[in-house]
Amino acid sequence: MNIARLLARSATAFPTRPAVLRGTQTLFDYGTLAARAARIAGHLRDRLKLAPGERVALFMTNCPEYLEVLYGAWWAGLVVVPVNAKLHPRELAYVIDDAAAACLFVSPDLAPEALPVTAGCASLKRTFIAGSREYAALLDTAPIALEHRAGDDLAWLFYTSGTTGHPKGVMETHRNLLTMTSCYFSDVDVVDPADCIVYAAPMSHGAGMYNFAHVLKAARHVIPESGGFDATELCDLAARLGRLTLFAAPTMVKRVVDHIEATGASPEGFKTLVYGGGPMYVEDIRRALDAMGNRFVQIYGQGECPMTITALGRDILADRAHPRWLERIASVGMAQSLVEVRVTDENGAPVPNGETGEILVRGDAVMAGYWRNPEATARTVRDGWLWTGDMGSLDDDGFLTMKDRSKDVIISGGSNIYPREIEEVLLAHPCVREVSVVGRKDPEWGEVVIAFVVGDGVAAAELDALCLAHIARFKRPKEYRFVDALPKNNYGKVLKTELRRQLA
Repeated sequence: MNIARLLARSATAFPTRPAVLRGTQTLFDYGTLAARAARIAGHLRDRLKLAPGERVALFMTNCPEYLEVLYGAWWAGLVVVPVNAKLHPRELAYVIDDAAAACLFVSPDLAPEALPVTAGCASLKRTFIAGSREYAALLDTAPIALEHRAGDDLAWLFYTSGTTGHPKGVMETHRNLLTMTSCYFSDVDVVDPADCIVYAAPMSHGAGMYNFAHVLKAARHVIPESGGFDATELCDLAARLGRLTLFAAPTMVKRVVDHIEATGASPEGFKTLVYGGGPMYVEDIRRALDAMGNRFVQIYGQGECPMTITALGRDILADRAHPRWLERIASVGMAQSLVEVRVTDENGAPVPNGETGEILVRGDAVMAGYWRNPEATARTVRDGWLWTGDMGSLDDDGFLTMKDRSKDVIISGGSNIYPREIEEVLLAHPCVREVSVVGRKDPEWGEVVIAFVVGDGVAAAELDALCLAHIARFKRPKEYRFVDALPKNNYGKVLKTELRRQLA
């Protein structure tokens, strides 16, 4: 089924419900949003003669046009290629060339740098700048009927962050996206038409993928005036609109909590904060629960299995009376309803509960493969199981605890050391704000542990004593490097590759 049918259904049943807002101002209702998408689809198919399955790239910061372009492309049976708006134009050109995108949509703020570079992309037939006269002409085209697509047809071509070499295109089908949406309702949250989802994180990635559940329930979609994340703005929107939901990286959650603690702002307007995309440490989620109450859900997923590997529900996060509450809130929860999760050794044999191995996932949310890269697909998907590259362990109740990416494991003197375990301990110090642990090559031990620490008024001796009190002696850092900030990518993830480069 075409994922765009979710919009068609809501527009038919609830045409006057508010759909798209900028800040607190309603721009379109559901009937209007669907009509605009159908007109964009008409232009792409009838004027540009794009055939079903051709690719449409979006290089746009969060803006009201984002949703109508997404659904317009799907309405016409096309494939969307949402590109991270923070990429360099040359990286954008690589994605367009690799995907052989036929059409490009650009937001006005990105156009001056993007257009000179993408003009040389041979596959592009047309580029549209959102809000321009040419873009307005799209909406003057006659609408078309919704194009049928099979569940296994490609819908979303997601390019990985490309920290090593060029990014790979992850092929996500209509079935993948519908499975993810079903899991949202069963494992993450219940959506009410009065809800608002606010896009404070990039719509090209996880935040944008949660549009489907809210379109299906004809709820509101809010583009902040800033177009991105601002803790003060989010708290104001929550107070004025109510029932605010967002997907946020852990660093964003921390900033909202900082703002609430510093200003005394009420968290009552927030309904749900879904966090993921990086480690949320125990001390951070405890502090968030204390400041904002029972409003959090954690998810673990990858582009290759979007948003849909495990979930840690609000009921578990709130259950402080449980004897293993601290262990559970340190986990990433249980397998979501429509996938299977196992932890295995390097040969794919399941390891006993409590032992660490690689995390594998199987189900209808797993990608169809990497775009035009069968070798990488064969390495990553074997016998239906996605090998995530993440290390973790399962407990007897089915809770999955992440350790690290397999490439981040430190092997010192023949022993495996998982950086996250050390990071959790160091973050318990009240003066430590952020920390990242990596390995440095050592002629005697193979690797030794180095901790990069962001904090005020803390001495290495204090941190050493903290580690010795909580973890085995061989795991404690051999050196503490105090820095003003940790290097991060466009999604707020710490770049351990950059820290290793600094050590080298």
